[in-house]
Amino acid sequence: MEQRQGALELVAEMTKSDFLVVGGGVVGLSIARELKRRYNDSSVTLVEKESECGLHASGRNSGVIHAGFYYTADSLKAKFTRDGNRMLLQFCEEKNIPVNKCGKLVVAKDETELPQLDELLRRGAANGVLLESISASDALKIEPRVKTFERAIFSPATSTADPIQVLQAMKQDALSEGISIHQNAAYIGRENGLVKTLAGNFEAGFVVNAAGLYADRVARDFGFSHDYRILPFKGIYLYSEEPAGAIRTNIYPVPDLRNPFLGVHFTLLVDGRAKIGPTAIPAFWREQYKGLTNFKFDEFAEIIFRDLGLLFFSGFDFKRLAVEETLKYYRPRLVNLASTLLENVKLENFRHWGKPGIRAQLLNIKTKKLEMDFVVQADSKSLHVLNAVSPAWTCALPFAKYICDKIEASRQADPILNHPRPDSAPPTPDKAYSSLSSHAR
Repeated sequence: MEQRQGALELVAEMTKSDFLVVGGGVVGLSIARELKRRYNDSSVTLVEKESECGLHASGRNSGVIHAGFYYTADSLKAKFTRDGNRMLLQFCEEKNIPVNKCGKLVVAKDETELPQLDELLRRGAANGVLLESISASDALKIEPRVKTFERAIFSPATSTADPIQVLQAMKQDALSEGISIHQNAAYIGRENGLVKTLAGNFEAGFVVNAAGLYADRVARDFGFSHDYRILPFKGIYLYSEEPAGAIRTNIYPVPDLRNPFLGVHFTLLVDGRAKIGPTAIPAFWREQYKGLTNFKFDEFAEIIFRDLGLLFFSGFDFKRLAVEETLKYYRPRLVNLASTLLENVKLENFRHWGKPGIRAQLLNIKTKKLEMDFVVQADSKSLHVLNAVSPAWTCALPFAKYICDKIEASRQADPILNHPRPDSAPPTPDKAYSSLSSHAR
């Protein structure tokens, strides 16, 4: 059958589709494309609330294509990051998207961090990721200004690319493959089996929720995410004014493996310039990018309530995390932290903040812990990506295959899957599953 050309749909009264994907970030686009690849004769529609795809986390992330050695071997992140590194690099090569294959050094500040270096080496070996344990003198050959205690890890597979270029290439592929993309189509709710958006109503045989910061809210309309809520964290980088090539590789500290953040580090852009960061500051509403922009009182009230609860009853030291991350917004503090990784780091070379991004971090409201791995819930009519945190950009392509495997299993179990749900009541998760590894990094 000849492929139908995709279309950018801006207004629609009623649209029927075999598959409907909510969210036009890298995860939503990748899932939509994988669905179309597997079900070429089926219609696949994607709705995006903004005027363009990837304007939130996907287009604002660091651009690092991670190698996959931070995560325990039993986690989804470990497999998807390792495979995603290879697949994303191949995609960039096919699309002639520039990539900086500069690698990454992970350095230790003192002897207390050497056991954690060893743990990262063990995880890398278990995950099938090539790592090199090198001496401090060998690290200096890679980056002459680097600081490390006795030894370091070098990851040759770590690279960087421009996430916006990648997103645009994926979007154009989606359109050419016959996927309909509706922009300015913010999700409103679900009623009588229909998905309601600002661009009209959608009747779908199967709904995939990849709504990022609002994934938990969409999921609750379908009877899911009972024990989960999204907490937003704001990440900002400071850009270096040193010339391209002043730093030769990405430089990261040994991370605190109890938290989902990797600490202040040096990241190289595709053009060879550097930036430091990011922060991971608790945000007070879901899209708190600047000032009172996108302020919503209901989000503010709920997040304050959740944050206050974590201050006193969290399953981790949220108070310390919140204070440490907020202090990083003070420019001298952030530069000082970066100076522990590299010689000759000067405050006057770091004066310009980049575009902030918001991390959609999932909180388990029962255990009061942040989820560290992908979390997915589904039944035979819908699937909900509740937690797709860093490095979701690296993981998106293999993760999409994983999601479509789950959908395919549901279709085989339910031969009438392509019929929409006849009523507006949220379903009982009769075939629900949750994929997570909360202890995994």
